[in-house]
Amino acid sequence: MKPVIIDVDTGIDDALAIAYAAKSQELKLIGLTTCFGNIPVEDATRNSLLLAEMLGCDVPVIPGAEKPLTRASLEGYATRVHGNNGLGNAVAPFTPSGQALNAHAADFMIEVVRNQPNKITLIMVGPLTNLALAIQKDPEIVNLVDRVVVMGGAVRCRGNVTPSAEANIHADPEAAEYVFNSGIPLTLVGLDVTMKTLLPREHLKEWEKLGTDFSKLFAEMTHYYMNAYEGFYPGIGGCALHDPLAVGVVINPEFVKTLLMRVDVITSGDAVGQTVEVPDRDSNIEVCVEVDEKAFLEHFLSRVM
Repeated sequence: MKPVIIDVDTGIDDALAIAYAAKSQELKLIGLTTCFGNIPVEDATRNSLLLAEMLGCDVPVIPGAEKPLTRASLEGYATRVHGNNGLGNAVAPFTPSGQALNAHAADFMIEVVRNQPNKITLIMVGPLTNLALAIQKDPEIVNLVDRVVVMGGAVRCRGNVTPSAEANIHADPEAAEYVFNSGIPLTLVGLDVTMKTLLPREHLKEWEKLGTDFSKLFAEMTHYYMNAYEGFYPGIGGCALHDPLAVGVVINPEFVKTLLMRVDVITSGDAVGQTVEVPDRDSNIEVCVEVDEKAFLEHFLSRVM
């Protein structure tokens, strides 16, 4: 079992990713660290506690960054996509009984990585603020992690929050730039591949038929997510599995093909948050450029419920 920490801003696809990881025997989930992004960090923490309890997953939840590394707090969150509560406005079947750890996500990452050198994989599916803070505090961890897999960026394709930028990188471009240039071993799972991982709407009927609190919650919130997708991509008939693919790449790297590239982040101007391929320079990131979407979707569906 591969020990992983998943860093989340727990909206809908984060929730799908958490369930996928928790139900995959290849992974040992040892922490959920939370960040602002889709929703405020307090809400991401609450949602993560709820999911851990629903999944019967005894895993600590550790709150982290409330705002970007150097910028002011976000003026708005992705409520159009994830709902006001981050779970598509679906009503949770209970209030989580667990409590978040009285610690900071960055400190938790440092402690775990130092206690298990060259063993820990970090799966980052929100803004990269917590990881940037951890590296700033303890730069040696860049040589002590096994791997970092980031859902973020749009290197050779269009963005989703602006024409240039993907949402996670756009939320804290300075943190992304810092992490990209830190020397940490990083695989970028961006829109180049995640937009090809379509979950068709008809699968939600199967989840509803299962009739459990978990399956009903996931069906309801994913309906909301798909409706939001229809607003951006009319006729798409489903939603992309952005964050779950980052988990899938850790479970089975053969789901994707990658290229080593030099990728920089634009931190000012109209293209802020854009991830730019820079030719003829030493590579800093392994970028996913192709995905076996059929194999990945089948695997995801076999595990998530």
